[in-house]
Amino acid sequence: MSWNPAIAPGCPDEVGADAIETLIVPRTRDLGDFEVRRALPAPKRQMVGPFIFFDQAGPAEFLTGQGVDIRPHPHTGLGTVTYLFRGDFHHRDSTGADQIIRPGELNWMVAGRGVTHSERTSSAARSGPNSLFGLQTWLALPDKDEDMAPMFEHHGKAALPVIEDRGVSIRLILGDAYGETAPATMFSETFYADVRLDAGSRLPMPDNHEDRGIYIVEGSISVAGQQYDEAQMMVFRPGDRITVAAGSKGARLMILGGATLTGPRYIWWNFVASSRERIEEAKAEWRAENWGRGRFDLPADDRDEHIPLPD
Repeated sequence: MSWNPAIAPGCPDEVGADAIETLIVPRTRDLGDFEVRRALPAPKRQMVGPFIFFDQAGPAEFLTGQGVDIRPHPHTGLGTVTYLFRGDFHHRDSTGADQIIRPGELNWMVAGRGVTHSERTSSAARSGPNSLFGLQTWLALPDKDEDMAPMFEHHGKAALPVIEDRGVSIRLILGDAYGETAPATMFSETFYADVRLDAGSRLPMPDNHEDRGIYIVEGSISVAGQQYDEAQMMVFRPGDRITVAAGSKGARLMILGGATLTGPRYIWWNFVASSRERIEEAKAEWRAENWGRGRFDLPADDRDEHIPLPD
């Protein structure tokens, strides 16, 4: 598809540096085999639109037989997005979903009142040396959808719209932007996209969404003459027309945002809710381990272990 002609190319220097409302440098956690960089929630910014959690996993390299094993664990009040640049994950969850996800594809799991899932490096990938590099993001659900039945959608690479022109390539993962709409079921106004920029190329940010942010995966970009490097997130003021320019080595970005929710969200471990009472209810049910008789069950083919409730 060609670049949306209704978008004015703009110029990075048309806005001031104060157009960046929040600049986030992610915290890094060493998990032994790989590092995780967490951009959201941050001390100065809990959410960007509905996005309440944003983790970069890797890049990491594994020897034959090795990989990632994230045991079954619960979620409530959110939707999770798994999106990979390298490697794979075998996703299993309590809705019955059993899906391998590969680079450029989308796994979209909506927890609603409660879901349990695991993510592990596939047996095929473990047959030799393998890599992992990707993102895990959570979107808080609107009040009316917090108690919905859990659901899962997988959308292959070919199903996600691609917009290309003048050194810019955008794969739309969720929501709507630049005149295109991604296929996943959304519950609030959202956009999320994987962007590749050639050196010196320019990207106008969507201007039809209230909250807008950029996470720099690789390379660098400039805004109003100021350079920003990889592993930084910036959140822009609502309403400003923003265009960013790629640095001399190009850039890979994730752009994200949407409408703000009607109220704040509480987050504890893997639970997101509009009230503390909902969090406490979820904690009690996971602790009880009444698999299949309450809000939580374990994935059908991954029931031998689970992550216990933290102390």
